[in-house]
Parts: sequence; structure tokens; C-alpha cells
Amino acid sequence: QASGTMLLTRFTRIGARATCAFSFPRNTTRIGVRVAFVRLMSGRVDLGGLKVDERLAKLVQDEIAPGTGVDVNKFWASLGDIVKELGPRNKELLNKRDDFQKKIDEYHLENNRVIDKKHYMDFLKQIGYLVPEGDSPVQVATTKVDPEIATIAGPQLVCPVDNPRFILNAANARWGSLMDALYGTDAVPEDDGATRGNQYNPTRGAKVFEQAHRYMDDFFPLAAKKYGDVTAFAVEDNKLVVSIGSEKTELVQPEQFVGFRKSNGVVTSILLKNNNLHFDIQIDKDSAIGKTHKAGIKDIVIESAMSAIADCEDSVAAVDAEDKVQVYRTWTGLMKGTLGAQMSKGGSSVTRTMNPDITWDTPDGKTVTLPGRVVLLVRNVGIHLYTDAVTTADGQEIPEHFLDMMVTGLAACHDLKGTGKFHNSRTGSAYIVRPKMHGPEEVGFVVSLFDKAEAALGLEKHSLKMGIMDEERRTSANLLECMRPAVNRVVFINTGFLDRCGDEIHTSFEAGPVLCKDEIKKQVWIKAYEDNNVDVGFKAGLDGKGQIGKGMWAAPENMRQMLKEKIGHPMAGANTAWVPSPTAATLHALHYHMVNVQNVQKNLKLRTPAKLEDLLTPPLLDRKLSPEEVEKELDNNNQGLLGYVVRWVGQGVGCSKVPDANNVQLMEDRATLRISSQHIANWLHHKIITKDQVMASMRKMAAVVDEQNKGDPNYTPMAPACDGIEFQAGVDMIFKGKETPNGLTEFTLTKKRREYKASK
Repeated sequence: QASGTMLLTRFTRIGARATCAFSFPRNTTRIGVRVAFVRLMSGRVDLGGLKVDERLAKLVQDEIAPGTGVDVNKFWASLGDIVKELGPRNKELLNKRDDFQKKIDEYHLENNRVIDKKHYMDFLKQIGYLVPEGDSPVQVATTKVDPEIATIAGPQLVCPVDNPRFILNAANARWGSLMDALYGTDAVPEDDGATRGNQYNPTRGAKVFEQAHRYMDDFFPLAAKKYGDVTAFAVEDNKLVVSIGSEKTELVQPEQFVGFRKSNGVVTSILLKNNNLHFDIQIDKDSAIGKTHKAGIKDIVIESAMSAIADCEDSVAAVDAEDKVQVYRTWTGLMKGTLGAQMSKGGSSVTRTMNPDITWDTPDGKTVTLPGRVVLLVRNVGIHLYTDAVTTADGQEIPEHFLDMMVTGLAACHDLKGTGKFHNSRTGSAYIVRPKMHGPEEVGFVVSLFDKAEAALGLEKHSLKMGIMDEERRTSANLLECMRPAVNRVVFINTGFLDRCGDEIHTSFEAGPVLCKDEIKKQVWIKAYEDNNVDVGFKAGLDGKGQIGKGMWAAPENMRQMLKEKIGHPMAGANTAWVPSPTAATLHALHYHMVNVQNVQKNLKLRTPAKLEDLLTPPLLDRKLSPEEVEKELDNNNQGLLGYVVRWVGQGVGCSKVPDANNVQLMEDRATLRISSQHIANWLHHKIITKDQVMASMRKMAAVVDEQNKGDPNYTPMAPACDGIEFQAGVDMIFKGKETPNGLTEFTLTKKRREYKASK
């Protein structure tokens, strides 16, 4: 900032030989914050020794910082200091990843691709890939964790934060209609006239009530009769009285009745509690649905998602400052409680906002208020990505996760300092999930970033909590030691098969060709990986203090199958698991009524822990594949790959329902792309397939994907030319798959998306 009474800035457009100068008073204040802007030709401003895209600078100054107590100049100066102090270490850690990969490739080649487990393990220890356990035990000491994270077991949503409508639905998914979830999905069969349609079907409605009654019979049993027989609910002498005609009964466990509401003396809501989760039985005998039920039940609304991850990473397509501004603006709206989105309902446009908390009277004459929203976490990007939204003074991109940490942390100050409309955290914590970390060194490095961010934002130490994604091989193999540097912050460890499998293929690239994808899921390493995550969580004492999570159910249209299978996650000791939609959260919540996760965890602590040598056993092909098997696998991989890439690059959609080769809708993000591209690249490298086969399959599947997207007016077909930027992105991912660091797809996606945007 210049001295004197005026700030004078000049820039010269060399080509036009034109010089512009403009000035404004030194004490100019915008939203109460004094910022010195130096405008550049590129639309950037100099702040804190950095060059910041002016749109991002304006967002921080005008929308995020006001109300946080954080000075904007200090904010950017702190980010500049972080870049200087931690930037070199960031590059060192990325180089170390490459060095490990080179050594592991050489090991497999030198040993003729024969793996002796003991020799292999010794080698990994020798090069430092496997680190020894420390002398002292690792014990999680994280405090001030919200019960939705620490003690209440339930579903978790993951949602792209660049889409206000989607993330609002996720934020409001704390409560969901069980009746709607059953009626509107395949959870209830459509036989015997119980079909779904545009008009309400009483036959289907009756079947929905039958199934809902069965759940209530299981979770909140009555001393006599069943819920299908109930004709009235009442509250008398602070007790729930259930009538079956002239007879009366009560709950087997009366303490499950925790709240009620009345209107004109008539009970309109009964609140029941099981395994720390609530059912709200809503009663209105005059409503259209209530008239069809003996007791006048119009709906059963249940606690569904306990938490949701607002994702800045795998499910978004944020490649530049324009995209990052949208990501950060939406997250800020969530933290302020002011986010709104226009939605169509019943043929008219409505503005959806964040739900308020809900209050009931209690049997003892008091009131109970429950949150109307989930507890939100935010997932920043990994250390491997760099952004041009902010550069160094000499124009070098900075690590994107530095920017994510500071901006999402600044936005969270609205919640932490109580300036927002609602409370996200009632314990004074902000939850930041960290993906794709490789080993304890990287976790320790990120912890140092948390420390610096807290100091810069004026936050109490350890108020920024960390979620550790257990999705990279070196982290899985050293998970306990990964938790050591984060013992005062960690609140979350979560497995993710797709990314973990992608890294498994890439790490073991030279070990040999891998099995078909469906067979990979059945190998010893995957069970060891899933069990190890839970075992390590127990060993470190995370249970009761944070989440031990499991991965996504990827088929949002197949809820009946999810109800059958996903109960396996709480049975495996996970107190949360990912679901693809609010409806899926409502249905998956039933599993946490069926299973007392805390009791399951107590029993699992007695088992023999998973073996590290099993976790490190690559899923290598052990038989000769038929030509038909090869073609089917290749086509399946290419169809999923192109179906996702074409929307990411061409439309900027980072997460969507993508039909597979059988037209089954699957919720996909970059993790699915990673495994598909790495699988093809691996087979290509080991001559299971040829380049010509790959290209022929890609062209064939491009036509299939085009057909599947023909109803999308924003879609640009790939075939028959197959020469567009989207198609080329898929080609590059496959044919450069071996050389791409860790087999990650975001490098290619970002490059091609920027290229696509520039072409428009």
C-alpha cells in the first residue's frame, strides 16, 4: 500500500501502448474492511503477496469475511505465509509418492512379478512405505464433538457443494417421510395392483402402511396387539395410551415415548425414540391420507441422515476461479444458514431454505427441541491438486487444499462464532474431511495446515476437526500411525472401495494384470481393508468420539436391494455409511433401528484383527480369460468411463446418475472413473487387450452413451466422429494411466474441462 493520502495503481497494456491510472482514498472502506486492490490485466488483485482472481477476492471481502471478525488483508497475508512455509513441503511429499511408486515398480520387475509375502513386506518396510508402530499407544483425544458425529449412529450423505439445490436437500435430510420413501421406490413391490403412478394408489398406500406398521412393531413394540390394529393415540397422565377399539395398551418400553404435540387438545404428533433415533408419527384424521388409516396417521417422519459431507472434491467439477467461487459461496450460505434455492413444486416455483429446529412437549411437562438439519462436514481437495484461482507473485499455481482450508474455514467462522442463523455444530467444531492422503507424513503435514489456519482465523485450538479418508493404499497400511498426529482432531475414518481399488491397481501396476472388477471385490485384500479400518478405529479409541464409516450405495433406484444388503455396514461396526439421496438416507436409517451399533462394536473388539499381509495382497489375475470375458469387461469399463467423462468435461457435472451398460442408474463421481481407467490401462500394459481393441470399444460405447443421453438438450454427442474434447479426455486417462500420479483422473479432467470452457 502506497504512503500518503492516496493509493495509486497503474497498469500498462503493452500491446495497445495504453496506460490507465485510477485512484481512491486510502481509507476507503467496503463492508467495514479496508483492502488495497492492485488491479492487473488478468483480472487479478495483489493480496498478501499473492495474485488472487478478482471474483474470488470480491467474494471473500463482500460475502464471507463480514461478520467473522477476520481482517481480509490479514486473511490473504496468512494464506501467503502458508504458501511460502508449507508449499515446498507439499511438493516434497508429492515427489515422495512418485519415488515410492518407482521403487515398487522396480521391485516387481526385478522379482519377475512373483510376490513372496514376507519378502514383499520386508521390502516395503525397508523403503519406508510401511512405518513401524510408535512406542506409545495411539488414543484419540478429540473433544467437543457433536453427538451426530460421536455417538448417534446413522446414515451420511455426500453431496456436491457447487449445486445449491442438491446440498439444501442434503442439509434438510435430517428428517424424511418413511411413507414417501416406501411409496415412491421399489422398497414396496408393485404386484397385486400396488403400482406407482402420477395419482395416489390406495392399494399401494395400504401396502406402505402394512410395511411401516411392521417396522414400528419391531422398533416400538406394544404390550398388546400390533400397530395395524391401532385406532387411536392419546396422551393421558403423561403417558402414551394406544387404543385398539375399546381396549387400551402401551409401549413395552414406555421410555421410548419422548414427546408429543397437540392442536385444540387433539394429539397431532407422537415422538418415539430407539437407538438414539426418532420416529415422528403425525396424525390428522381429516387429511387425505389420514382418512385411510384407522388411527388417522397421515405420515411417519423419521430421523434420517445424521450428517452430510458438502463436497469440494470428487463430486464437483471445479477447475478455475469461477467454479471455486460457486463452491465457496454455497458453503458460506450453509454456514450462515441463509442458503436458498429455487425449486419447482406442483407446477410452481418455490424457494427452499434450511429447515428450522423442531419442538415437542415432553411427558414430564417440559419441551424437547431436535435439529431440523444434519450436521455438515466439508471435504476439501487433496494435496495433489493446484489451482490458478490464486497464484504466487510470479504466477505459479498454489496447492488448492491451502485455499480450500482457509476459505471454507473462514466461512465456518460464522457458525463457530455464532453469527449464523442456525447452529451447524452445537459444540463449537468445524468438520473438514481430508481425502487422498498417503501415509502418516502427509497427515502430519495437513495437521500443521490446520494449526496455521486456526491461528490465522482466530479460532480456538483444535476447533477444526479432521476426517481421514482411508482410500489410499499407504494410508490403509499405516492407518494407526496416520491417526497419531491427528489424535486431537480426528473425528472420522471412512473406507471407499473405488478409490482404494484404483490406488491398489496403480500401486501394483507392474505386479501383473488384475482380475475383473466384480472378482476384485471378492478378494482377500478388500475384506482385510474393510475390517482393518474398523479394527484400527477401535484400537485408537475412536468409537464414541467419532465416525467409523463405510462407503456408498451407488444404485439410487434400487432401494429394495439396499434394504437387504446395506444392513451389513452397521453389522460390520460402522456407525455411519454413505447413501446417494435423502430417500436412501430415510430407508438406510431403518438399519440403525434394527442394529444397535454400540453393541456390535463391543463384540467386534473381541475378534482377531485383520492381517496386514492380506491387506497388501494385490488382486492379480490367476486364470486365462475368454475373449467374451475380455470384451464384456472392456465395454463395461469404457461405457462407465465415457458416461461420466462426457458430463464432467462437457457440462461441468461432477456427480450424477450415470446408466451402466445394462441401463441401471448408478451414482458416480471421480472414484468410479479412477478404477475404470486404471483397470483398462493395467490390462493394456500387460497385453490382455490391445490399443486397437480399446479404441474400438470406446467408439462403440460412445454411441451407447450418446443414445442414453439423447433426451438431454445440453448433451453433445461423441459419435460417430469421436474427436471431441470429452472423448479425448477418456482416451488420455487410459493411455496415460500408468504415468499419471497414483492413477488419479483429476489432472486430465481439469485440463480438458478448462480446454472445453475456453473453446466456448
